[in-house]
Amino acid sequence: MLKVTNLNAGYGHVQILRDVSFSVDDGEIIAILGSNGAGKTTTVRAVTGMIRPKSGSVMLNGQELCGKSSRAILDAGIIQVPEGRQLFTEMTVYENLELGAFSDEAKKRLNDSLAFCYKYFPKLEERTKQAAGTLSGGEQQMVAVARALIGLPKVLILDEPSLGLAPNIVDEILTVAGDMAAHQGVSIILVEQDVNKALNTANRGYVIENGHVVLSGSARELQDNEHVKRAYLGI
Repeated sequence: MLKVTNLNAGYGHVQILRDVSFSVDDGEIIAILGSNGAGKTTTVRAVTGMIRPKSGSVMLNGQELCGKSSRAILDAGIIQVPEGRQLFTEMTVYENLELGAFSDEAKKRLNDSLAFCYKYFPKLEERTKQAAGTLSGGEQQMVAVARALIGLPKVLILDEPSLGLAPNIVDEILTVAGDMAAHQGVSIILVEQDVNKALNTANRGYVIENGHVVLSGSARELQDNEHVKRAYLGI
């Protein structure tokens, strides 16, 4: 289980996050919701070690990760599919996927992991020798998700997976996330502006506003919450 407690972080002298706390159990999907500038991206960066938190705790299965390097956090099993995909566009699809096998165990299981990913994303098998930059946006997102899965995540962070993609592609990616949680026990953190889609996928959610967690609860509770309806669902 991942447990984040009283996380404070920011950039230079500017504090963005103030005592942000949340948790995700094994095989659970949580949504971190909020508008642009609310602190969602900073939360992800603090958890993954891309920025060093000022204080707080990030515990994964009893191991304290707060303040450790991004590589140490990656080795512990927290893997992110970044916003904007961040592929090596001149490299082939296969070469991008191969980069996901960063650990010895992932390298040993690379062929099995590739077969697993191709089952979900058969288009990638057809395009293994194609430069990643020549793929459509949806196909590039599939590469980014598959690359993360090849790393054998314990916690998979999907950062704005719906950004700029057709709804059917987003649904396909969220279905894969659901299967990973239900059948592989992977914990999923879904960071998303599309609140309706996120809450239809997640078990629970947290709403961040101005660097604070202002609401939390089951997906159904948040969907029924009057503030969420007005501010995020347009109801």
